[in-house]
Parts: sequence; structure tokens; C-alpha cells
Amino acid sequence: MFHSLCCDTAGWGLFLIVLPTAFFWCLAARSKSVTPGEGGPGLGLPHSSRSMERPLKAGWLKKQQRSLVKNWQQRYFVLRGSTLTYHKDDKETTVQGVIQLRFSKVNEMPPNSDDPGKYLFEIIPRTTGDRVRYPYVLMANSQSDMEEWVRTLRRVIGVPTSGVFGKSLMDTVTYEQRFGPHMVPILVQKCVEFIKEHGLNEEGIFRLPGQDNAVKQFRDAFDAGERPSFPSDTDVHTVASLLKLYLRELPEPVVPWTQYQNFLDYTPVMCGFKWLNPVRLHQLHKPATVSEYTKSTIKI
Repeated sequence: MFHSLCCDTAGWGLFLIVLPTAFFWCLAARSKSVTPGEGGPGLGLPHSSRSMERPLKAGWLKKQQRSLVKNWQQRYFVLRGSTLTYHKDDKETTVQGVIQLRFSKVNEMPPNSDDPGKYLFEIIPRTTGDRVRYPYVLMANSQSDMEEWVRTLRRVIGVPTSGVFGKSLMDTVTYEQRFGPHMVPILVQKCVEFIKEHGLNEEGIFRLPGQDNAVKQFRDAFDAGERPSFPSDTDVHTVASLLKLYLRELPEPVVPWTQYQNFLDYTPVMCGFKWLNPVRLHQLHKPATVSEYTKSTIKI
């Protein structure tokens, strides 16, 4: 950028205008002695002009202390731009700490069966130089609140969310193990369970289209890392369309290309079975193996 600015007279003029402004801005920032990161009790930063900006998100979270005893502190968190601050009250009178989100990572933390009822996520700051930056462990009031914080923070950081559409079966199932043992993606399981309950006697299932807006909303929710349930009055064709869309966007089909012709060759044999047994399919297909994920998906 410096080279491109200085290549002509106009570039030099712009550079000479911007440089003094940036220089004095840096001096003003340093005079406040604010270091992004963990804020101790003595930080006590007052209001700034930035606090006049409308927050992208704000709310109460519990923050885990970094000590031998893992106590929790109730703090009011405010997200503006790529900066997350936390305060003792919702008046934002003083800043207890500042978390710079740029290049950070945000992860949901798996539930602990020994200590249920805690909806945890962590913010892992970027490590700079030799300085070790420890994660911020935060607890929300509910599962939906936690998912909304994670989704919002990831959007601010600009990293891909834990989407499921367009990802391989193995990658999705491996990622979702943190939510409990699953042999198929959670989306597939939820869709199949709903269709089995509401759509077995529905005419045109998997043929008639669902509601486009509803399909998009459910897709966005799953791609944002949520695990929504379908209300009982949801159109079953919408759920079927969502499942078809997921299968259509898989990088590799449920039946892999390397085994596709063998699968077709055994179609007459399988059509004689009342239920497609994955173990039997594995025995019939001698040259290669069918992955556990593929077999489980076929079974469902």
C-alpha cells in the first residue's frame, strides 16, 4: 500500500495528509494506557465516544476467572465493531476489560454431564509473539442465548461458521460428536424423524416442493451452528425439501462415486429385501468397504 501511495504526486499528497493524523491518533491512544485483553480491577476505563455507537449485541454473561478456583463473575458484555467490552452494570459506566476479536476464534464448549445446565463458549485470542493469550470462557443463560452470541461473534470475526451444507459427511459427523454420539448429521436425523412422524402418508413426499422461505430459514439456522427443531405445524414438504437440498449439496454423494456402479449392480438383489441391511450390503460389496457414515445414512 505504501508503494502504491508514493508512486505519484497525488499519492504523496495523500500520504502526507494521513501520516500526521495517524501519528497524533496513536499518541492519544497510548496516553490512555489501554492494552487490549484482560482488564483488571484497576482498569476502570470511562465512557468513550465509541460508546455512542449502537451495539451489535449486548447482554449479561458469566465470565470464568483465571485462578485456581474457577469462580464465575456476572458481567455485562457489549459488542461494537470487532471489540467486545465487559462491565459491572448495564450502564457501561466503567470498562472492566476489552477483548479484541480480530483473528480470534469462537468455539462452543461441549456440555458436561457431571455439571449440566451450563451453556459455555470460549473466545481464543490470537497469540502474538511470545505472549500467551488465554481463552475467555463465558457462560450464557440458555442454549439459544449461547448460540446467538457464538453466531454473532463469528460473523464479526468474519470466519466461516460451523455450517453443514456443502461439507462432507465425515467432517460434519466428526464435528458434531461434541454434542453427543451421532452416526449421521443432526440435520439428517431431525429431518428423518419429522418425516417419519408426519409424512409417511403424505401424498407427493419428496416430489412436491416445500416453502422456499422456510427452507432458507432452516438452512441458515443449521449453517449458523444451531440445531433447531421443527414445530409440529411445519409443512412436511418443507422438511423433505431441506433434506433433499442437503443431500444434493454434499461434495460426494451418500453412495460414493467409487462404489456407485457396484451399488447399481446389486440393485436387483436389494430390491428383494424388505429392509436394506447395511451389513448385508457390506458383504455383497467385496472389492471395497462402505464407510460407517454412508451405511448409517442409507439405513436411515
